[in-house]
Amino acid sequence: MVDKMATKDQMYYSEKGQQKMREHSQSEEGGGKRKLLDKMSVGYFRRVTDQLSEEFPDDVERGLFVKNVLSEVKGKADLVAMDRIGSVALQKLLALAQPTQVGEVLAELGGETGSEFKTVSCDRCGGHVIESALKQMVRWTEDTPSEESSQTEEETDAGNCGMLEAQVLSLCRVVRENIVEFIKDPHGTHVVRTLLHVLAGCSTQDQSDTRPAKKQKKAEPELTDFEVPVSFWWELKYLSDTLMENVKVCVANFTASAALQTLLVVCHRKRPILGKKLNKGIMAYLTSFSSAPGVSPLLVFMKDKVCSRLIQTVFQFSSKVQLRDTYKNHLRKQLMPLALHEFANFTIQTLIAVSVKYKMFLKVFDELAEGFEAILAAGHLGVIVQLVESCAQREERQAKVLQLLFQAFHCDEPSTRHLSCLPLFLSILAYEVYYNSESAEGDVAPQRPLSICYHGSRLVQALASFKDRSILMNSLHSLSPADLLTLGTDPAGSHAMQALIISCSDKGKGKMLRKLEGLYTQLACSRYGSRLLEAVWNSATISQKQSIAEQLVPSETQLRSDQFARHVWGKFGLMHFQKRRAAWLELQTGESKKRKMFSDILD
Repeated sequence: MVDKMATKDQMYYSEKGQQKMREHSQSEEGGGKRKLLDKMSVGYFRRVTDQLSEEFPDDVERGLFVKNVLSEVKGKADLVAMDRIGSVALQKLLALAQPTQVGEVLAELGGETGSEFKTVSCDRCGGHVIESALKQMVRWTEDTPSEESSQTEEETDAGNCGMLEAQVLSLCRVVRENIVEFIKDPHGTHVVRTLLHVLAGCSTQDQSDTRPAKKQKKAEPELTDFEVPVSFWWELKYLSDTLMENVKVCVANFTASAALQTLLVVCHRKRPILGKKLNKGIMAYLTSFSSAPGVSPLLVFMKDKVCSRLIQTVFQFSSKVQLRDTYKNHLRKQLMPLALHEFANFTIQTLIAVSVKYKMFLKVFDELAEGFEAILAAGHLGVIVQLVESCAQREERQAKVLQLLFQAFHCDEPSTRHLSCLPLFLSILAYEVYYNSESAEGDVAPQRPLSICYHGSRLVQALASFKDRSILMNSLHSLSPADLLTLGTDPAGSHAMQALIISCSDKGKGKMLRKLEGLYTQLACSRYGSRLLEAVWNSATISQKQSIAEQLVPSETQLRSDQFARHVWGKFGLMHFQKRRAAWLELQTGESKKRKMFSDILD
């Protein structure tokens, strides 16, 4: 079977190309070259990967295929795991294998004593295999035969320690014994982080493909909880103690810091008492160093590129008392220098976000308000946006932050400049810079094309949640049709416009929709404008929907032929609107009532 697949593989790669891959994969270990997987086996596992991408007729055939391939892996699991091609095949196999089979593969990778786990985990390909195997703990109960008898729960837990569970515990021991090497290694640290998730009973959602063709948008991984053996609870405690013993390394090293941050995240979710203890321990370490009189050592760490990320995580999961004490003892009267620092400003953003529910937010806000324009001038827009977003939840500071924004963007005086506030906020530019002029008092601002940036859009979205939006809405109404179209079809601007329109009352929304008449077709034919139009439609009244439909129906040919607008045509039911108006009205009325009912329940 191996010979056949290897021969078939020659069609894909020339001998020269295969040799180049072999040379690229070589690494030195203990003064000698690492043993590599032979060419025929590489070809075989490439064909296995292709086969796994196809659907199997049934589960039985798939199980048989997995069993047969794993029999080929036996005896050379380490070579397969640390080969670029073999690693990909083995990861896919483990996702389909039974937990016992996964445990057997781990047992071979770890060796008799488990000492080989370190070599495989710190390999650029082998680390992915270990992670894939660990993630199969979600299915660990499949390894335990269900017995509906008089056996007690304790006896079941003790007697059914499966192969996979045993190997995970063996890996934990090796990690604890070599913790510094693991967390400082760029591949080993990922294994530790996955191990922490598994021990806590949190699984992260896998990507659909092991090697994505396109760069995925970065986002927080979704966590799903699952039950874990009792032994894992103790292992998580032992591993957290080991990490805290090496907190000095975690504070100074980027990859090690990421492991400690992961520990904080999973403990906050599943072991809150342990998480609280870890938070206190980390903060105690960071504040234990001696420093200049009157200067907290915490400030030094907040300005460090590596440690500032760790402090952000600590702030995120700190209790009210801990946050209050940290501010009172270390940060009071120091927020402005930190907000102006290139790294520390991110910790200040987190502090603003987590303190919004507490009284200390008012003190944080007042301290930062003194240097509001300086922060804006420094280009630390995240601090400004976070302040405004937090004020959306604290009505007592909304008027103050609006005043600060008008003053910072130089549209406070004369009052005629208020109409220019929306373009200024969207572009994050002062009045004189945006209009490239210093108009005399009372002069009307010159016209210029609308410009929009990401932080400007977020700023406007936050302001749309304020109680008093009158000045912002007046500025929106003053925009020309061309500017409204630019705003509605911009990737960032469309979100700002959606927030402004949806936050209006039905009367205000109707006024805005009349302003957009003549632009609906162009919005519908835009990637971002069509999304905006759908969001507005979902919040519109029946009469407003009728008005939008009447504007769109005459452009039927254009709408139905456009890749974005054709979805609008279908979702709005415009064919029914044309030919069966009564049925369309009945359908839209029913949908509106249903949406209102669910909205009332959620509220």
